[in-house]
Amino acid sequence: MNRYPLWKYVIVAFALLTGFIYTLPNFFGESPAVQVSSGKATIKTDLKTLERVEMALKGASVDTNGLFLDTNGVKVRLKDTDTQLKARDILEKQFNPDASDPQYVVALNLLSSSPQWLTNLHALPMYLGLDLRGGVHFLLQVDMKGAVTKRLDSLSADLRSLMRDKTIRHGGINREGERIVIRFRDTDTRIKARNILEDNQPDLLLTEQGEGTDLRLLATLKPTALKKIQELAVKQNMGTLHNRINELGVAEPVITQQGADRIVVQLPGVQDTAKAKDILGRTATLEIRMVDDTPGALEAAIAGQAPFGAEMYVERGGQPLLVKKQVVLTGDRLTDAQAGFDNQSQEPAVHLTLDSAGARIFKEITRENVGKRMAILLIEKGKGEVVTAPVIRTEIGGGRVQISGRMSTMEANDTALLLRAGSLAAPMEIIEERTIGPSLGAENIAKGFHSTLWGFAAISLFMIGYYMMFGLVSVLALASNLLFLIALLSLLQATLTLPGIAAIALALGMAIDSNVLINERIREELRNGASPQAAIYTGYDRAFGTILDSNITTLIAGIALLVFGSGPVRGFAVVHCLGILTSLFSAVVVSRALVNLIYGRRRKLESVAIGQIWKPGNTPTSSVN
Repeated sequence: MNRYPLWKYVIVAFALLTGFIYTLPNFFGESPAVQVSSGKATIKTDLKTLERVEMALKGASVDTNGLFLDTNGVKVRLKDTDTQLKARDILEKQFNPDASDPQYVVALNLLSSSPQWLTNLHALPMYLGLDLRGGVHFLLQVDMKGAVTKRLDSLSADLRSLMRDKTIRHGGINREGERIVIRFRDTDTRIKARNILEDNQPDLLLTEQGEGTDLRLLATLKPTALKKIQELAVKQNMGTLHNRINELGVAEPVITQQGADRIVVQLPGVQDTAKAKDILGRTATLEIRMVDDTPGALEAAIAGQAPFGAEMYVERGGQPLLVKKQVVLTGDRLTDAQAGFDNQSQEPAVHLTLDSAGARIFKEITRENVGKRMAILLIEKGKGEVVTAPVIRTEIGGGRVQISGRMSTMEANDTALLLRAGSLAAPMEIIEERTIGPSLGAENIAKGFHSTLWGFAAISLFMIGYYMMFGLVSVLALASNLLFLIALLSLLQATLTLPGIAAIALALGMAIDSNVLINERIREELRNGASPQAAIYTGYDRAFGTILDSNITTLIAGIALLVFGSGPVRGFAVVHCLGILTSLFSAVVVSRALVNLIYGRRRKLESVAIGQIWKPGNTPTSSVN
C-alpha cells in the first residue's frame, strides 16, 4: 500500500543529486579577475590575445589562478584584489600604449571560483543583482527630439530624390523645426506633388499654405509615425548599449525601459563608474568612402606625405589603405545589414539595404567607379577603422548592396552586426547615477541568508516538536525544496536580488503548509479509527487535491506579477513561481518517498510518530512509538 516502485526512488534520488550538484557552485564564492576585451569594433580578441596576456603577466611575475578566452574576451582569475589591480595596470600598459587611443578595454571583474568539473557540467552560480553584489546604476534620457530630427532630415533627402525621379519642379525642400517645407510656383504642380507624396510617404501629414507664387506644402509626421520612431529609437539604443556593456564583462546587466523615453542600466560587479560612463556614451557612425588608388599615392602616404584630400587607414589584415576624405554615404542611409552568401560564388557575404536616397547615391557612385575599391569605415571617438574595402564589380541599383570577397562566415556575421548596431539611434544623457559598494552588497547577502536560515530553523523546531517523526520528514522535504529552488535558479542563470531572497523565505513558509495539510489529514484518519498504513495512504491521497488547488491559485497570482510587473517585482515573481513548483514536488513526492522508506515495509504497523492524537470522547491517546 505504502511502497514506491524502484523507479520512483531512482527519480527522487536523481533529482536530489542533480539539485545538489547545481546548488554547489553558489558556495564557492567569487574571485577577483581582469578582463581584456576589444575596445574597437574592428578589433577581435582571439588566441593571440590570450597568448599576449599570458606573456605579459609572466614577464611581470604575476601569479594567476587560470586564464581563458570566451565570447567577451580574455579573462584572468587572480588570488586577491591587490594582484588584480597590479595585473590591470600591467595589461593596460601592454595593450594600450597610447592612452589617448585605447585599442582594448581592460576592466576589473569577478569570476566564479567553482571547480572546473562543475563548470564542465554547466553548473554555474546564480547571478547576483545590484543590491547584493554592488555595482553602478544609470538612468539615461533618450533625446526624442533628436530622433525625430534625424528622421526628418532623412525624409527631406528622400523627398528630394522622389521629386527628381517624378520630374516635379519645386522651389526647395527644407526642414524647419519639426516639419518639412516644400515650395512651389504654381498650384497644379503642388497638387501633383501632394498626390505623389500621399501615395509614397504614408507617414506624412500634408497641409497647404501660401498663395500666388509663394505656395508651400507642409509635411509633418503623423502621431502614429512619431510614436513608432520614438519606440524604435529606444529599442535600438537598448540593443546598442547591450553590445557595448559586453566589453565591461558584466555577466548579467539589467537594461530596461522606464517610461517612454528613459532607459535604466544596472551593472552588477562594476565599480569603475568612469569607465562604464565612457563606454555607454560612445558614438559610432558608418561612412562609405572611395579608396585613393592613384599610382604612387599609397607609397607617398606611407613615407609621411599623404596626398591632399586623403587619409591613411589600416585594413583588417594589417595592410595600409589610402582613403579619400570625401564621404560618399553615411550609416543614416543604411536600414538593414544581414550576413549571407554570394549567389554566384557561394562565398560568405554581407547584404545591405539602403533607403531611397541612399540607393540613388550608391547607384551613381558605383556606376562611375566600376573596378575601383570602396572603403566602409566605422568612425568612433573621432578615429576611423576600415571594416571592409571591396572592389566595385558593376553598377548597383535598387538599394540592395552586397559586400563579399576574402571573408569567412564569422567575419560576415561580425561585419553585419557592426553595420547594424554601430551607432545610437538618438542621443542620450545620464540624468542619474548611483554606485553601490560591494561591502553593502555583502551585508545584504548576509542579512538575507540569516533571515532565511533562522526562518528555516524556527519552522524545523516547530514541525519536529509538533509532528515528531512526520515533522522531521517535513523538514527534510523542506530542505529538498530549498535545494531544488536554488538549483533551478542556478540552472536558469536567474539574477537573485533582495526581493528574490524575500521570495525564497516566503516559499519556505508556504511550502510547509502542504506538509501540515498532509500530517493533519493522517491525524484525522487515525482519529476516525483507520489503521496507520491506511491513514498514511489516505492522508496523502486526500491532501493532494487541496495542495494542488491552493498552489495553482497562488501560481496564478505569481504569473500575473511576472507578466505585468517589472524590476524588483518581476524578480520576486520569478522566484515565487519556481518556489511553488518545487514545493509541490518536494511536499508530495519527496516526503512520501521518505515516509514509505520508514514505514512502508512494515506489514504490521501498530502506531506512527505523528504527535498527539485526540480521539472522539475527549480521551487523549498517544500515537507515538
